[in-house]
Amino acid sequence: MQTILRSKTKTVKIDPNGPFTIIGEKINPTGRKKLAAALQEGNFDYVRELAAKQIAGGADVLDVNVGVPGLDDVAVLPQVVQLLGEEFDIPLCIDTPNPKALEAALKVAPGRVLVNSVNGEESSLSNVLPLVKEYNAAVIGLVMDENGIPNDPETRCAIAEKIIERAARLGIPIEDIVIDVLVLTVGADSNAAAVTLKTIELVRKNFGVNINLGASNVSFGLPDRDTLNMAFLGLAIHAGASCAITDPTKYTAFIKGCDLLMGRDAYAAKYIKYFRTHPVEEKK
Repeated sequence: MQTILRSKTKTVKIDPNGPFTIIGEKINPTGRKKLAAALQEGNFDYVRELAAKQIAGGADVLDVNVGVPGLDDVAVLPQVVQLLGEEFDIPLCIDTPNPKALEAALKVAPGRVLVNSVNGEESSLSNVLPLVKEYNAAVIGLVMDENGIPNDPETRCAIAEKIIERAARLGIPIEDIVIDVLVLTVGADSNAAAVTLKTIELVRKNFGVNINLGASNVSFGLPDRDTLNMAFLGLAIHAGASCAITDPTKYTAFIKGCDLLMGRDAYAAKYIKYFRTHPVEEKK
């Protein structure tokens, strides 16, 4: 089951059988003061810089979020989406909780985008899914609802089913739903990663859909975050995840290695190609 995204000329296929799809996370002002300031000033040069670095690092898709307090996202989000669509040939993931900003961005987005996101709350389902249908987009479905994020895999899986069923009523095919199984920090709950991994297995088994996660959430508040993030990514890929919103400048090499070891890279061709353009620095 493939989720198809497009830019002006490129097609990205998110596929449960790989290779793993990398969605670049850096165009998001949360915790990034420099980006937040640039967006408030209407200076998009730093957005361009972040896009270029992520593409060079190995991103397949770019997440685009302009959520700064006080910023008019209905005006700014479509500006940024249009800019990225015109200047870079890569599919986009439009990341906003505001349906008005989402629609404004969908109107100018090139190709076929991924909407980030819908969840199991009634207000979200009724506001977001019709836009996904109208603009022929794909959508990330978060396994949370009015009661928050469940602590057990079965309830998360039930919310995934609810999202898939509501989308189907509108004629949105199941292959256009990417379920985000949600990742919480193991610093607050040592069982959090295990719950997410079990949810991946259940969603993959029950629905066969593509599965996304925000991988770096797992290590929040802990030392040596990169080590934890890579360990978790490897486990998630093995469990059945097919894409992640993460940092391509840090984790692409690791992900290419996972694809190779999972039997998704014939003759190590993609792995070798990556290191031809991203040589490893010799350790002294």
